Amino acid sequence: MDWLTSPEAWIALGSLTALEIVLGVDNIIFISILVGRLPEHQRQRARVIGLGLAMVMRIALLLSLAWMMRLTEPLFAIVGTQITGRTLILVGGGLFLLAKSVMEIHNSLEGVEAGEHGVPEHAGFVATLVQIAIIDIVFSLDSVITAVGMASDIEVMVLAIVIAVAVMMFAAKPIGDFVDTHPTIKMLALSFLILVGMALVGEGLGMHIPKGYIYFAMAFSIVVEMLNLRLRKKRQPMRLHKNIEGPDKGGKRPGA
Repeated sequence: MDWLTSPEAWIALGSLTALEIVLGVDNIIFISILVGRLPEHQRQRARVIGLGLAMVMRIALLLSLAWMMRLTEPLFAIVGTQITGRTLILVGGGLFLLAKSVMEIHNSLEGVEAGEHGVPEHAGFVATLVQIAIIDIVFSLDSVITAVGMASDIEVMVLAIVIAVAVMMFAAKPIGDFVDTHPTIKMLALSFLILVGMALVGEGLGMHIPKGYIYFAMAFSIVVEMLNLRLRKKRQPMRLHKNIEGPDKGGKRPGA
């Protein structure tokens, strides 16, 4: 417990917690989109269980650093490229994220969510949790590698992950509700996940893609879309006012 009296450990805890929250944004978005296909009464439970699985996996990976180190050992080679366990996990997770995001975009555009009688078709609770668990493994690798690089005390790393996941649990419902309410934001989020999936595949194949560029692009796009949403809200009362006015004195509607 020497880290409790170490200023460096507390600085590392604060920095690592903030970074874990930032790195968890893509996890929250993915969970929010998957959970959005569940019945309303199951969504919050799925969010909590999904983020709880993410926390357990990250702590388990931290406590098995020896196994983590073996993930970087070459298993075989393809066309001169060394394939490791980390490569398989990142490439597999990236392809899964790409496929799932593209399918969600297709369903949103084609209206596949509705059944034959116009009643929304809901995803299975267990199937949703399985998909969350699969992608949690991929995102946990990135999170744990960052934690090991920033802190030396295992207690600091575990505490940072617990605090970050607690914050994400608190923020998951508002973010999920906001994404569900605004289709354009949902489309942006799915596009962001496609970008993250491509980055995971590239990183698995040895191409370093700075995450900062991806997060900046997504943040910039969201800011622009928020301005668009605000502009549309301001225009709605104006249109409503014109419709209420009705025909002018000449018997013509305004603008006719």
